[in-house]
Amino acid sequence: MKQPSTGSRLLQGAFILGLAAIISKIIGAFQKIPLQNLGGDGVFGIYNTVYPLYMLIITLAAAGLPLAVSKFVAEQNALGRPDESRRIIRLSSLLLGGIGIIMALLMYAGAPLIADMIGNRHVVPSIRAASWALLFVPVMTGLRGYFQGLQQMVPTAVSQVVEQTIRVTVMIVLLLWLMRRDASLETIAAGAMMGSVAGGMVGLLTMLGYMVRHRRKGREVVNGQLNSEWSSNSGEVGSDRHERQENTPVTPLKKTVSAINPALAERSRSNGEWIKTLLMYAIPVCLGSLAVPLMNLVDTFTVPRLLRGEGLDELQSMVSFGIYNRGLPLVQLVTMLATSLSVLFIPAMAEARLKGGPEVVRQQAGLALRWFWLIGLAASAGLAVLAEPINRMLYGDAAGTEALRYMALTAAGSTVSIIAAALLQGLGAVRAPAFSMLAAAGVKALLNVMLVPALGISGAALAGAVAYMLAAGLNVALLARLIALRPAPDAALAKPALVIAAMSLVAVGTAWAAEAMLGGMGVAADRRLAAMGVSLLGIAAGSAVFLLAAARTGLLTAAELAAVPKLGPRLAKLLRRLRVLR
Repeated sequence: MKQPSTGSRLLQGAFILGLAAIISKIIGAFQKIPLQNLGGDGVFGIYNTVYPLYMLIITLAAAGLPLAVSKFVAEQNALGRPDESRRIIRLSSLLLGGIGIIMALLMYAGAPLIADMIGNRHVVPSIRAASWALLFVPVMTGLRGYFQGLQQMVPTAVSQVVEQTIRVTVMIVLLLWLMRRDASLETIAAGAMMGSVAGGMVGLLTMLGYMVRHRRKGREVVNGQLNSEWSSNSGEVGSDRHERQENTPVTPLKKTVSAINPALAERSRSNGEWIKTLLMYAIPVCLGSLAVPLMNLVDTFTVPRLLRGEGLDELQSMVSFGIYNRGLPLVQLVTMLATSLSVLFIPAMAEARLKGGPEVVRQQAGLALRWFWLIGLAASAGLAVLAEPINRMLYGDAAGTEALRYMALTAAGSTVSIIAAALLQGLGAVRAPAFSMLAAAGVKALLNVMLVPALGISGAALAGAVAYMLAAGLNVALLARLIALRPAPDAALAKPALVIAAMSLVAVGTAWAAEAMLGGMGVAADRRLAAMGVSLLGIAAGSAVFLLAAARTGLLTAAELAAVPKLGPRLAKLLRRLRVLR
């Protein structure tokens, strides 16, 4: 049976994780949007003040080690050492469990101090509620890293969807129950954070179920091989069988890998050596993964204080901060897609570096950057031109529409920054993304101080767009120098600009036409149902033009589209009939 190519497996894995990320984020939107709709902008503001802090601590506790697990599991399996892979996950699970317990205790006990640093005591119950999730989430992410190293993406995809579904369900149930009891705003927000705890617990149980099944299958395979060898060798004389085994050549894979990198054929490491190796790789990777949570944390510690400096009290600043964060679930739909797929590119790049060579590395890196540059640009432009109807559709009014437009621009920079960081980490440049992140966070904090007093929450959103683009530029520049990547200017800038311009014009034109039609029918465009119709029509029209234009300009090729499971071949066939796909 013919094995799928590396590029095909990469795109298929990308499709699985991408689909799971989209489903998870759509489900997640049903968490934050009802939270704002039912609890109001005050509860929404408290939740979005604490959530970046929670994500930062989760990243510190769980980001680096799972990615290290996926990298080293991929390498050990390439060397034909499944026992070492299993030892890696055992050791990393112990490490992650211990780190999670320590971080949970520190977060719970330090909640009042953190609240004083933020400048708002309303956040203490939510911080303490969020701390319980650290007992489950780190170990869950480590198990995901193990399966990603084996290039089995289904367990990660399923656990993401299950985790998010339980999270939303528990949040909505607690939200309704607490509101019925006339609970305070901070108590309602803490109840919403408990959804993350329930989601993490059930997500961990899901991954443990996959691990049990994986080990059972492994034992069945080993037993089957032993029985087969015993049957085939039972008629042989002991010395003859020993001589045949002595003369068995090294398997091609091991021989090839040893020839490429003899250092990888070294003896098995001890437990202490593996722990040191994992930590040495994980710590810089963890710092490089802090870009999104650290950037949001800059807002947590600066924007409420700056708003209070303009005359707002604690509760009013939380309301304004809640309005500022209305665009966050939509931007995170794209960044979560990039984050989910970044864990796929790290083991894939490690394998390409071992087996393929520079040309394969350049090909995979160029493909990833091109796809996510287009996706990020399309998301930024689409959300920006349709900001007002989308705001009305999701939140019932147009408050903060200008800030939402500026926040939309962060999608392009953050997407490229995340993917470029993953590619660098897969190639072993694990420290560079950390420096890019620190530079971007510093620029974000400085621009917040400069722009928020003058522009309010719109200034904070604009600062984010600039900072994320800086991080993306630094990561891509280093990657290009590292692998000698030289993208053509027309493919990197001119053609994407043409595609995005066509998409935006069609999307906004469709929205205007829909509003005019509704106005002629006597339906006010500011009604929520009308805004939904306008938004969905604009999104559909813009998406169709984006696909057609990307295919026509050659930014999307037939081979790339056909490699996407199920839907890809059908789209390729349709676009060929329309004579737009090369």
